[in-house]
Parts: sequence; C-alpha cells; structure tokens
Amino acid sequence: MIIINSFDEYKSLEGQMIGDSDWHTIDQEQIDRFADATLDHQWIHIDQEKAQKEGPFQSTIAHGYLTLSLIPYLWKQIADVRNVKMEINYGIENLKFGAAVLVNSDVKLQATVRSVTDLRGTVKAVVEAKLLIRDCTKPAYTGDVVFLYHFL
Repeated sequence: MIIINSFDEYKSLEGQMIGDSDWHTIDQEQIDRFADATLDHQWIHIDQEKAQKEGPFQSTIAHGYLTLSLIPYLWKQIADVRNVKMEINYGIENLKFGAAVLVNSDVKLQATVRSVTDLRGTVKAVVEAKLLIRDCTKPAYTGDVVFLYHFL
C-alpha cells in the first residue's frame, strides 16, 4: 500500500501505476444483496438455474454497478491518503465495460494516477481504475475515477 500525505506526494505519482488491491470474490450472496439494494432483479444476475440454461455465460453475472461500487473498498487497499479533512468521490470518466464478471470470480483493482491538480485548495486526482478478473485477459472495466481531497 502506498501512503500519500500531501498534494506534493500525490503529484509525484502522476503517470505511475501505483498498485493492485487484494483479490475479492464476488459470490451469489453479494450479487443478491446488491440486487435487493438497487431493486435490479434481472434474471441474469439472480436466477442461477435460468442463467445456466438460457444465459450467454451459463452462469449468473455481477451487476456492472456492483463492480463499480467496489472501487472505494478496493482503492483503500492500494492507497492510504492521509491528512485530509474530506474526500469526495466526484465521478467516473471514460468508463468502458470490457468483460462480464461471472459469479464466484475473483476481481482486483489496478490503479494508475493520471493527473493531480490543485484547484485553489481542493486537490483533484484522476486515477485510472482497471478491474481485473482472475484468469481473464480482458478487464471487467476501465475508467478514470475522479477524487476530490481537502488536505489539512
């Protein structure tokens, strides 16, 4: 894990791939809980029998938004940004889904710092987030996550 204490430390990481999170298994229970939380009960996510017989993957798959919702959890395994009074998830730019995440797949986040800008005291960090799937050549997604930080 990398520790970032200030704007200058963050800025020095521009252009660098700074690390990977641990592997995280997305199981059916997590998919079902996400379906309940978001009211998205599409059969391809929750009906294991139908997905196996009729689905294009012969398996249920994680919601795309479930995989995106893991960014804060997985990011915290890569970078510990300290000395901040506030951190805001500001957005995701240029997001492309590349591969479905089948139930019981292991995924991990790979992060590259694209840019760090001081906007009159608010630090805007753009981090390329790539969700890798174990034993899959294509990532689940790639996109630029935008964080805003207010350092002390």
